Amino acid sequence: MNISKGTVSTRLISSALLLLFLASCTSTGMTRGTPSERRQAIQEMRQDVLTELYDIKPDTRAQIASASGYAVFSNANVNLILASFGGGIGVVRSNSSNNDTYMRMGEVGIGIGAGVKDFRAVFVFHNNDALERFMDVGLSVGGQADAAAKAGDLGGAVGGEAIVDNVSVYQLTQSGLALQATIKGTRYWQDADLN
Repeated sequence: MNISKGTVSTRLISSALLLLFLASCTSTGMTRGTPSERRQAIQEMRQDVLTELYDIKPDTRAQIASASGYAVFSNANVNLILASFGGGIGVVRSNSSNNDTYMRMGEVGIGIGAGVKDFRAVFVFHNNDALERFMDVGLSVGGQADAAAKAGDLGGAVGGEAIVDNVSVYQLTQSGLALQATIKGTRYWQDADLN
């Protein structure tokens, strides 16, 4: 079978557009509407994610309650051939002040893979320095290698747990299909429209 370069390019572009469309569908409730509606959608997402995390790993309830603060993010990641792109939104809670700070995230990476992965991340800040550093700098660079697949009610669980620099990170796969090994940089920043 002889496939022309134009056909391959067209298929790659079509696949990229489809993957980007699917990724954009994962968090539209949190990125559209009035600021009040968006904050409400993020609060609901946070509660749903924490409920799921507590069901899967009950000891995290006490860990989060005794921490300086925590953050919950919803992220859609698109991995196409050699590049990985992602974006999301979330909220950081300071347990000492009971204040919420709404944040956005974006990530870019390189690696091999294909697919769309919608996941939730929970960060637990074990001291004030870790919380303040995240709020001020909000930058993370790291490696990731995973295989995550979930469709409907099939599969799904905590994707991983990592503890780095007084921060525990839990990743839950909500839906999606991905097989990837990437090195990526993630940037977190305060959402000026919601704070």
